[in-house]
Amino acid sequence: MIRKSDAELILSRALATGADFAEIFAENVKAGEISLLSKKVENAAFSRSVGAGVRVFQGTKTVYAYTNDLTLDGMLKCASQAAAALGTAKNDVPVVLCSRIVPNIHGVQYEVGDVQGKRKADLLHLADAAARSVSDEIKQVSAGLSDSRQDVLIANTEGLYVTDTRVHTRLRISAIARNEGGNQTGSQSPGAQAGYEFIESLNVEGLAKQAATSAVTMLHADFCPAGNMPVVIENGFGGVIFHEACGHALEATAVGKGSSVFCGKMGQQIASVKVNAVDDGTIPNAWGSENIDDEGNPQMRRQLIKDGILTSYMIDRLGSRRMNLPMTGSGRRQSYCFAPTSRMSNTFIEAGTDDDEEMIATMGDGLYAKQMGGGSVNPVTGEFNFAVNEGYLVRDGKITEPVRGATLIGKGADILFNIDRVGKNVQRAQGMCGSVSGSIPTDVGQPRIRVSAITVGGRKEDK
Repeated sequence: MIRKSDAELILSRALATGADFAEIFAENVKAGEISLLSKKVENAAFSRSVGAGVRVFQGTKTVYAYTNDLTLDGMLKCASQAAAALGTAKNDVPVVLCSRIVPNIHGVQYEVGDVQGKRKADLLHLADAAARSVSDEIKQVSAGLSDSRQDVLIANTEGLYVTDTRVHTRLRISAIARNEGGNQTGSQSPGAQAGYEFIESLNVEGLAKQAATSAVTMLHADFCPAGNMPVVIENGFGGVIFHEACGHALEATAVGKGSSVFCGKMGQQIASVKVNAVDDGTIPNAWGSENIDDEGNPQMRRQLIKDGILTSYMIDRLGSRRMNLPMTGSGRRQSYCFAPTSRMSNTFIEAGTDDDEEMIATMGDGLYAKQMGGGSVNPVTGEFNFAVNEGYLVRDGKITEPVRGATLIGKGADILFNIDRVGKNVQRAQGMCGSVSGSIPTDVGQPRIRVSAITVGGRKEDK
């Protein structure tokens, strides 16, 4: 995208007004999307995006400029605009770059565009038929396939010149059940940093039936009672609570500004001794993995919490300067239109030793959260509110009737201490995480866990 000799000139221009560090991020993205609604293919599109950004540092002051003009003149202009925000001096600062080769641990068999549209459409029709076969109450099914290839180039004034390729593929299935009482939705959306071979490895009919069954089950569920009670949260997407309520508060984006509930807690007990949590960007073909982060640093496995002790934050370059701590390969961004900041990759609670059935049998009365939904969190206070998409009451240690409308309400710091059971079977699920550097692929995950007490919001009084 940008030759090494040209990158040296661009970075030299970026340093001209007194910056102590400069960086180039360039990308070429090819993306495909096909979607089906009400048994008809409604969209089949292919797009391409090319652009680059230049970031300059002066201490902890940063400026970012970007352009879709990747000619040398266009990039020199972009670098000049970033540099001009720092000062007016005209210094000649030579830059010498050295190419670095990064091993690719994410094997891909089918590139974007290798698979014909009809083959993808047939798969979506298969998902539609499978979902509708569950019940006559399934009134609408939507399904989609997306794939993308992102080629990136990162160069900086520390001499780095490196490239990487990220290929992502995802299937989305949503089923809506409807009767005179209203609508309920069930969904499944697996993804990976892999080619179309990942889609072929899935049981698409099974996933579609899971989505439809969840929708129908919740359609006939009574409303959840409210109160403070023990809650068992299932593995997989149940990890979204840790991601949102705790993970974001461990990012330097918040910690470096002093706006996190976990500021100054390094080496302290912030969770139950049963809790071990990691952010691992090195898992082969995982949705949130990369060979390098978007600042060119090798991805790594970050042990965030060990036996309940806070052992690491997630730190990008700016966060490193603010916190005087080493970078952890956590700089990520949606595209060249965003400057990077500290972000999660594949974040999950590690396996424990507790038995899944025992944690239900010994909890008395409470709630079993089989599928979690979205929510909101304040990283400063850790306060969160999450929807339970599919929940069941537990009575005297037995899972009983389904309930809808449940929400889990609390503080991340409290829920971590209240985890009294951690199961053995870790599963991860895929999502898109939004923050100041845009929307990026991330995995969430955990084994089945039990929280001894948490506020459950509902529409009925707990009797």
